[in-house]
Amino acid sequence: MTTDLPTLSINTIRTLSIDAVQKANSGHPGLPMGAAPMAYVLWQRHYKHDPKSPKWFDRDRFVLSAGHGSMLLYSLLHLTGYEVSLDDIKNFRQWHSNTPGHPECFETPGVEATTGPLGQGAGNSVGMAIAERYLAQYFNRPGHTVIDHRTYALVSDGDIMEGVCFEAASIAGHLGLGKLIWLYDANHVTLDGPLSLVMDEDVGARFAAMNWHVQHVENGDTDLGALDAAITTAEGETDRPSIIIIRTTIGYGSPKKAGTSSAHGSPLGDAEIVATKKALGWDPDAKFLVPDEVRQHFAEGPRRGAAAHAQWREKLAAYKAAHPDLAAQLELAMNNQLPAGWDQGLPSFTGSVATRVASGKVMNALAAKVPWLVGGDADLGGSTKTIVAGGDYDRLGAGRNLRFGVREHGMAAIGNGMLYHGGVRPYVATFFVFSDYMRPSVRLAALNKMPAIFVWTHDSIGLGEDGPTHQPVEQLMSLRAMPNLHVYRPADGNETMVGWKFAMQRSHGPTGLVLSRQDLPTITQPGAPGAERGAYVLAEGTDVILIASGSEVALALGARDQLAKENISARVVSMPCWELFAEQDAAYRESVLPRDRWQRVSVEAGVTFGWREYIGDRGIAIGVDRFGASAPAEIVFEKYGFTPAHVADAAKRVLAGK
Repeated sequence: MTTDLPTLSINTIRTLSIDAVQKANSGHPGLPMGAAPMAYVLWQRHYKHDPKSPKWFDRDRFVLSAGHGSMLLYSLLHLTGYEVSLDDIKNFRQWHSNTPGHPECFETPGVEATTGPLGQGAGNSVGMAIAERYLAQYFNRPGHTVIDHRTYALVSDGDIMEGVCFEAASIAGHLGLGKLIWLYDANHVTLDGPLSLVMDEDVGARFAAMNWHVQHVENGDTDLGALDAAITTAEGETDRPSIIIIRTTIGYGSPKKAGTSSAHGSPLGDAEIVATKKALGWDPDAKFLVPDEVRQHFAEGPRRGAAAHAQWREKLAAYKAAHPDLAAQLELAMNNQLPAGWDQGLPSFTGSVATRVASGKVMNALAAKVPWLVGGDADLGGSTKTIVAGGDYDRLGAGRNLRFGVREHGMAAIGNGMLYHGGVRPYVATFFVFSDYMRPSVRLAALNKMPAIFVWTHDSIGLGEDGPTHQPVEQLMSLRAMPNLHVYRPADGNETMVGWKFAMQRSHGPTGLVLSRQDLPTITQPGAPGAERGAYVLAEGTDVILIASGSEVALALGARDQLAKENISARVVSMPCWELFAEQDAAYRESVLPRDRWQRVSVEAGVTFGWREYIGDRGIAIGVDRFGASAPAEIVFEKYGFTPAHVADAAKRVLAGK
């Protein structure tokens, strides 16, 4: 066994990884074997972190975007002193393990982002760098630098092929995010075979065209000096993000599988592990071996990080003394808390107003109280009404409006990255139909129970003339099917204010605010009492219950008036948020929708799938079970049966048992 400490350390990462994958009989050994040298150089010589305080705010961030290579990260976490034991390594991919198949930030200390869906981590890293820059310009003062760290990401060939990766990379280059560094593990192998089957472009030229600083390391397998020099150079580049394209060998050390797709996603096998360990100069009979000298060597990086952490605490104390008001704000931001009075003076509404317009007014009122409410839109700010006072985010990090361009998927991944980073409360916005373009990132926000805020406007066939390509019909129900996501579709401006308050206070999951393009009458009192519970009785009645959300609540009230002329008493229930209503106690739910009152009609400008949950087998669901049409909104609504007369007729049919 070699006595060269760097090589011994790198081979420890490799052998821990292949042993864990073999024991689990599942996993991806190839990337950890090939990327171990670059990861070693980064973590041992550059990465600023403190394993004893994994959430220290001014630490560097490292994102393993190529999350299938999770054993690389788990090995690093174990070797550098995080709460990932050798038993955890041996329990890789098992039930209730903190070493799951792909990294999960809510499971494992030291994991900065949940990755695995390729390209997502790359987008997250851009969000982290954006958050760092905004917080630095807002909080740092001359002589008091309390926010100053870098974001690193390890990306793979698979990441580079994903569209979300290049959406985010384009934004990073445009903004000149100089503290963002990607290490590209260019092993030129995919799951199905050589990369040449699917890609032969000049990746470096493409990144250079996007205003990235590009370097190449031709021998990432053994040339540690070149790796170190490239990272150092990247850290010195302050005006552009950096990508280091590192040529590696997937499955390095395996006599039969190195450089082939067979090393990607399957255990090497017992015989090949023995052969690999022999090729690496390792004891072939040793399993999960960590030499003492390696453990001591890996403690050097964390010692430097702990010293940096101690220095930061001293800086923070001096900052508090010099700028107590800013320091108090920073404390709140770091802990994802809201300032006192954040919800005071929010607007109420009368007359007719589109809920997207009401949302913009509420959001600006909130932004005036919460300086770390930062976000943007997919080239639709004038339509989504999500532009706040304070200017556009620029290369200095000033300004609060992020101009994402027509990049919905990258926008959502970046928003998630800002949340992973912490200290900011991001929102992202687009038309509701384009929530489909960002769905993978929405899903990860829900999986991680992150308090993301998604503003989705132009919510139905009420969009009108733009037609079926832009009129969402299935999106409401499809997003309601996503665990942890709360979908809030308000009936008017006052319910919109309640939705924003809920989203701002929510700490364990994302919220989607689904808003109208068209003006809606104000039908609730200021504060919309009851809307905070997800569903409530807006108008009393004893014969039939009309349940609606969004723009259709006013329609249900119109139907109620028509039914009253025929001596039929209708209760109208506004249901802006199914998920919130489901969280209420049984007594409250029963008071709104009594079980013995089965005569029910639902009214919503989306697919009717799912409404049986609330109307039962004998109720009638009025909805849109086909795609929309191009015409003025009032015509489309009429042709699709969204009229008071049609709703009233459905209520009478329910009462007649037809």
